[in-house]
Amino acid sequence: MQTTKLPIAIWKEDNYFIASCPLNSVTSQGKTREEAIANLREALELYFEDEDDLVRTPPYTKVESSELELAL
Repeated sequence: MQTTKLPIAIWKEDNYFIASCPLNSVTSQGKTREEAIANLREALELYFEDEDDLVRTPPYTKVESSELELAL
């Protein structure tokens, strides 16, 4: 079995924690941070279940994060 590290974002909205993988827009939620992460892990496993093994390895070598300023 191949493993891959994926970046995730976690935040709280109202009474739920939201966990999301920005590389493929898979998102899940839970009542606790741990539950949100576990639910995201399951969602990602289902997302990659039918993918070819070559697709499982991200086609990048470095992920950068930054900020985007918006006028709201």
